[in-house]
Amino acid sequence: MSDGPAARRGPGEPWGGVRPFSIKTKLGALVVIAVLITTGLSVIAVRTQTELRFITVFSMIATLLITQFVAHSLTAPLDEMNAVARSISHGDYTRRVRENRRDELGDLAETINRMADELEAQDQQRKELVANVSHELRTPIAGLRAVLENVVDGIAEADPETMRTALKQTERLGRLVETLLDLSRLDNGVVPLRMRRFEVWPYLSGVLKEANMVASARGGMASGSGSHTRTDVHLHLDVSPPELTAHADPERIHQVVANLIDNAIKHSPPHGRVTVKARRGAQAESLVLEVLDEGPGIPRSDWHRVFERFNRGAVRRPHGPGSDGGTGLGLAIARWAVDLHGGRIGVAESERGCRILVTLPGQPSVPS
Repeated sequence: MSDGPAARRGPGEPWGGVRPFSIKTKLGALVVIAVLITTGLSVIAVRTQTELRFITVFSMIATLLITQFVAHSLTAPLDEMNAVARSISHGDYTRRVRENRRDELGDLAETINRMADELEAQDQQRKELVANVSHELRTPIAGLRAVLENVVDGIAEADPETMRTALKQTERLGRLVETLLDLSRLDNGVVPLRMRRFEVWPYLSGVLKEANMVASARGGMASGSGSHTRTDVHLHLDVSPPELTAHADPERIHQVVANLIDNAIKHSPPHGRVTVKARRGAQAESLVLEVLDEGPGIPRSDWHRVFERFNRGAVRRPHGPGSDGGTGLGLAIARWAVDLHGGRIGVAESERGCRILVTLPGQPSVPS
């Protein structure tokens, strides 16, 4: 079903391209009506020989009545908008302005309602952020506290295995704090890009080797860190052409690829395969990256939500053996790093599993 003109109308745009009931039109009509009334009464006075003072009084009364009617139609919605804006300033984002006008005030009401929707959504995200961060911080702290209490009470000895468990919880806490600091830098816009040219094949090969080494080092230990401990998933690198180069910030691209690989491994079936593809983009030294897994995939209805903070997905039993649900921050960090480059990241069509597509613009062309 196609949208009508009203549905396609953007903020500040007139209905159907022309606003027939704008405030200017109403004020102009008010002046014309007042002139017509005065002129009509003057003609009647001349023909009926009525005294001019009576005609003047009648025309003033009629003009004032019409002006009062127009003024009320203009000030009433402003009073309502003022009340809604006051409620929003006090933290009540539930009130809305009635959108039953087809003039500038109707556009203003639509803008205020859209602002209230965005503020309400941000307030909800803030509450969820506080709740999720509290939960994520409490889990490693509680685990570390339990280990230390057992050692202090003599229930467990401070042997290497116990200390490794304590170290694991401390590492998880450190990674979460570091990730939150990254998000804070994101919001404050204080992260500079250190762009340089690099060869893609050896760079991505190093990222994949690091992912395998980290998984092997963590194998056999309780993770709870949001980073995988699986060694059964095979990583495959496909770079074409092999001499491909790119212009970007290697540290930030490392965040992107590492988080995408980590997410793909978590969702892979036992002995699954994760493929990282790199191709040349449309511009000079631009780069197109793909990360594909063989997991259950992401429902199309959730494609726009997978990069939100603390979003863990709604797939039933999404994670393979040896991984936990994570913090839901990895893909948010990946999107942040791509946005810093002015690139794009999103879920793409795939016959099997999930396919994340990243496009980096490369080196900007210098105008001649």
